[in-house]
Amino acid sequence: MLKITKVQRNSIAKDLGLEKGDEILAFDGYPCEDELDYLYYCESSSFTMTVRDGRGSGETTVTVEKDEGEDLGLEFEKHSEIRTCHNRCVFCFVDQMPKGMRESLYVKDDDYGMSFSCGNFVTLTNLSDEGLERIIRLRLSPLYVSVHTMNPELRVKLLRNRHAGKIVEQIDRLAKAGIQLHCQAVLVPNENDGEELKATARKLFAYYPTVSDLACVPTGLTKYRVGLYPIPDVDKTYSEKLLDIVDELNAEFGVNFVQPADEYFIKAERKLKPTEFYGGFEQIENGIGMTAKFLDEAEAALSELAVETQGGYSLKQPKKTLIVCGVSAAKALKELIENCNRAIGGLQAELLAVKNKFFGETVTCTGLLTGKDILEALLAYQAENGKVDEVLLSGDTMKEFEEVFLCGMTLGELRKKAGIAEIKVNRDGGYGFVRMLAENVAK
Repeated sequence: MLKITKVQRNSIAKDLGLEKGDEILAFDGYPCEDELDYLYYCESSSFTMTVRDGRGSGETTVTVEKDEGEDLGLEFEKHSEIRTCHNRCVFCFVDQMPKGMRESLYVKDDDYGMSFSCGNFVTLTNLSDEGLERIIRLRLSPLYVSVHTMNPELRVKLLRNRHAGKIVEQIDRLAKAGIQLHCQAVLVPNENDGEELKATARKLFAYYPTVSDLACVPTGLTKYRVGLYPIPDVDKTYSEKLLDIVDELNAEFGVNFVQPADEYFIKAERKLKPTEFYGGFEQIENGIGMTAKFLDEAEAALSELAVETQGGYSLKQPKKTLIVCGVSAAKALKELIENCNRAIGGLQAELLAVKNKFFGETVTCTGLLTGKDILEALLAYQAENGKVDEVLLSGDTMKEFEEVFLCGMTLGELRKKAGIAEIKVNRDGGYGFVRMLAENVAK
């Protein structure tokens, strides 16, 4: 059901007699659940709409005739409810979170609507037959699905949900209906890796290209796993074997269907794949190809800078810049920083690899660094090496549209406590990174 909050002037909805307070109950006889129904039917040129009068005078069904894609001119009361996760996955990151953080971090969403609109991964274990039919009817494509394994019994074990074994049937129905799927497998050593991973990849590739890819990502392990399912961390040897399996499968398939997380290359101390390997970077938010893309953009920006300045660029005012990042990123960025220092005269850039004390040192990605750990590292660095002119942070360390770290500290608080006015945030990839390094300090 959708409750109307505004009817635009001179709109189709106005001509139909719809008013603020009316409720849309159904489209073409199908129950209306949320705005996905509205958006789908607005693409059609003809459909029926069942409406409950906001003044209590009953229900009526109207026929809508319009141009394809033309909006009706309605706004609705926002839905705050999301479909939540019914699983108790052995590798669940939320179960490893400390107490006292902002409430949104503890929400386990498993909402196919958010998968379609935002790219969130869903397990489909809370999906009814009606929900599956709705996905197909509304053409909610692409979807991002946490498959983990196509072995029904093993999936039930890993997700600890008796409905988890339906994944084979669900993938089959969705793929045959033409719903594009991006899949992932969070790999638990000695469980869904090795031969099990090969079997999963082969079963999913049978639906290629409708099933577009399979991302392989390591389990995130924090220091708060007390009493939880024992999962070993991955090391260099494990990562090497995993990457060998990926290469073997992709050679068999003839396309780069299986895509490993950047973390495996860093731990295996192997060269990253070229950006072409990742296609359209559909799984970049999963840590797949993010590093390769960043480095490629940065090198392109350095080349562009050289062309703009006929091969020699120097800062008007020399500066010392600290690049704050996680332990994994520091290994990948080392060569790039050396290139930047050579290319930009007067720049003295250094990497500050921050150990994650908040979640535990097994968490090495930049995106899970907290303001508290960054502050401690900045204070320790300055105590030993003196003041710096500026600090560069990745936008991944903060909320998307706010300057707030996972621990609740704000960027303003970090600047004040660290005694560094010039703490800049880069949200523009490798290109923005180089351009920030090439800027002079404000003061």
